[in-house]
Amino acid sequence: MKNYLDFEKEIKLLEEKRDTLKSPFGSEGISEVDTQKIKETQEQINEKLKEIYTNLNSWERTLVARHEDRPKANFYINKIFSNFSPLSGDRFFGDDKSVIAGFGIIDKRSVLVIGQEKGEDLNSRIERNFGMMKPEGYRKCIRLMKLADRFEIPVITFIDTPGAYPGVGAEQRGQAAAIANSIESCMSLKVPNISIIIGEGGSGGAIALASSNKVIMLENSIYSVISPEGCASILWRDPSKSLQAAEAMKLTAKDLLKLGIIDEIIDEPLGGAHRNADSVADEVKFSIIKSLKFFENSSKEEIYQHRKEKFLKIGRDKGFVKSSRHSGQGLEYQEPKFAKVKRHLIKNKYIYLGFSLLFIVSIITIFN
Repeated sequence: MKNYLDFEKEIKLLEEKRDTLKSPFGSEGISEVDTQKIKETQEQINEKLKEIYTNLNSWERTLVARHEDRPKANFYINKIFSNFSPLSGDRFFGDDKSVIAGFGIIDKRSVLVIGQEKGEDLNSRIERNFGMMKPEGYRKCIRLMKLADRFEIPVITFIDTPGAYPGVGAEQRGQAAAIANSIESCMSLKVPNISIIIGEGGSGGAIALASSNKVIMLENSIYSVISPEGCASILWRDPSKSLQAAEAMKLTAKDLLKLGIIDEIIDEPLGGAHRNADSVADEVKFSIIKSLKFFENSSKEEIYQHRKEKFLKIGRDKGFVKSSRHSGQGLEYQEPKFAKVKRHLIKNKYIYLGFSLLFIVSIITIFN
């Protein structure tokens, strides 16, 4: 059974009408199927999808990113990679079912694949803890990333989580340290790491595996430091203000691409990835292969430097450049000219104010 969002009610009615028209059984038994009416109804569905999905606001995109039918990490792993061999356990506590990790092959090359998995139905969602990883899950990923780095195998991660698991047991086992160590492990890799945000990219639970050379988002996915409901609860003490929070947070793919936080957007079929999952998987595969080829001739140090400079540049117009004062070693911040002028004026505002007053007094004296 298909699941529909609140703003898809008209689409639901049209699709029910189309399915009824397709049925060869009418009220009086077997009847003739009206192909012309089916075609017209399908055209109406396409028009309505186009009308709705080209005008989605940030909150509606959040709902699409959380859609129950949206393809999950396990789907992409099975579709994109061959000879996938899952590996389990963190060698300290146990195995975390909310993350799938193992080695596979894409375009005739070995890669480490890590996917945050929410589950397909109620039972699997409970088993997978709704994609919320625990410390042992992050430690499993760290163990495998270090293994991949040792054998010069690229790392591919699929991000889809509302956030790290906030339970008491997770905190007792060192949740914060596990996330921090995972970020450090991602950032210190000497092999390319590519992250694809396929649904929700929530909080530190996502950043722990998305600190990558290339961060790619599906068109209707989201990536944020907190959920819109959480943000609204903190800022306004009112979860009903999720729309305002979502708009303010700039959590959509288009907003994040403008800010330079992500590197690429993969377009989805009209109506979301769940309406044609196979075509989306093909696009994701193409994007991964393209990104791997980008780093094909790069040295370990160049790959590491690329990632380092990418993150240092976020939120700055110019970013960091190699320092000429230290024989090319290290980085220094290159301040934009406008920012430099603005800082100079603020720093010396009283001097310029004094000169301005002196100039005005001089002009008045001359003309009097």
